[in-house]
Amino acid sequence: MTAPVPEFPADFLWGVSASAFQIEGSLTADGRGPSSWDAFTGEPGRVKDGAHAGVATDHYRRYREDVALMAGLGVGAYRFSVSWSRVLPDGHGRVNEKGLDFYDRLVDELCASGIAPAPTLFHWDTPLALEKNGGWLDRDTAERFAAYASVVAERLADRVPLWITINEPAEVTLLGYGLGEHAPGRRLVFDALPAAHHQLLAHGLGVQALRAAGARQIGIAASHSPVWTAGDTDEDRSAAELYDLLTNRLFADPVLTGAYPDEGLASLLPGPVAEDLKTISTPLDWYGVNYYNPMLVGAPRPAADGSSFGGIEIPSDLPFAVRQIEGPERTDFGWPVVPDGLRELLAGLRERYGDRLPPLYITENGCSYDDGPDPETGRVDDTRRIAYHDGHVRALHRAMAEGADVRGYFIWSILDNFEWAEGYRQRFGLVHVDYETLARTPKASYAWYRDLIKSGR
Repeated sequence: MTAPVPEFPADFLWGVSASAFQIEGSLTADGRGPSSWDAFTGEPGRVKDGAHAGVATDHYRRYREDVALMAGLGVGAYRFSVSWSRVLPDGHGRVNEKGLDFYDRLVDELCASGIAPAPTLFHWDTPLALEKNGGWLDRDTAERFAAYASVVAERLADRVPLWITINEPAEVTLLGYGLGEHAPGRRLVFDALPAAHHQLLAHGLGVQALRAAGARQIGIAASHSPVWTAGDTDEDRSAAELYDLLTNRLFADPVLTGAYPDEGLASLLPGPVAEDLKTISTPLDWYGVNYYNPMLVGAPRPAADGSSFGGIEIPSDLPFAVRQIEGPERTDFGWPVVPDGLRELLAGLRERYGDRLPPLYITENGCSYDDGPDPETGRVDDTRRIAYHDGHVRALHRAMAEGADVRGYFIWSILDNFEWAEGYRQRFGLVHVDYETLARTPKASYAWYRDLIKSGR
């Protein structure tokens, strides 16, 4: 890039991210139980190319090599996730000590390398035994989650300075239970709303369980996108407002304000909602934001066949339609590259929540580009990824100059990995993985991020 990135605070936390199911492999090793994603990938037609995560990037056996790559970057933190079913094969009851031992070793390796462990307790992989009993549609799953949080914290809290309860409850609700594009593959549309409430309840119960076990600095990783209105009609504005409510405010408002954003919506949710909200809004130490791009939304067109985004088909009978944002470059996933959307998003969160908004971390930001090693040099010159992150880091700096209290930035992801229903087609990593040999090759973006961190910017 032609100009240096503006200077960030000296204590700003630069990190990288990954999740258990996407990188660990070893799905049957050392007593791990199956998850909802094990079952989903085993169903024909669910994942592109019939891919599965049986090996993934083999992080379960190669974690020391991967931590060494992180140390080479100079990152201050690694955001990983704990496989619930590796620790509790049935989701509750008997603890699998060998599974818990793996995370003990990983945390020790990170600490020895000067990297702060930042575990996420749930990153989409519900234990299959719980899923068969209703999964996140069942209130009991929230209680099971709290007990699981206690088990992990009792083992790791003495060395972990940053905790995340749940990753992207909106995606689990919408894609897993609403549209059936992700595990568990249910197509319930608006009947998926209980999954939202129970994940939020699990978050609140999890915060309480973590604190009781001595954990500190607890947050959540929530996906957020600015929602742009596709047209200038009342119908378009109403559609965009509904989309914003269902994908942003439905998940942030209860956590940050102790109330759902709409009384009618709240009336559709199960259980003693008013009492649950007191638990859901248990105060946080910080709030995590996953940002990738804005969404352009308008009223559904007559006789339309629905819309799609990033390979996700959105039914035509919903009261909104997602449109393509024209103009910006796109990642190989088809997502528009809009760095200033991050600044816009952070400004919007400050305006909406004011003093109720705790300090923020950007817990995910990244892009998919299928750049492989040059046949002659072996280099991976992923210049588009460098441009993507350079733009977003600059937008983040502008947001902070405008008053956003952001304490850290985590790139998604450290490694190319299993990208859910896309299989291995989408590559988000700073490190290229050859899925046949499992060789790791740092990309040009790895060197760019290393130099950014080293410069103190």
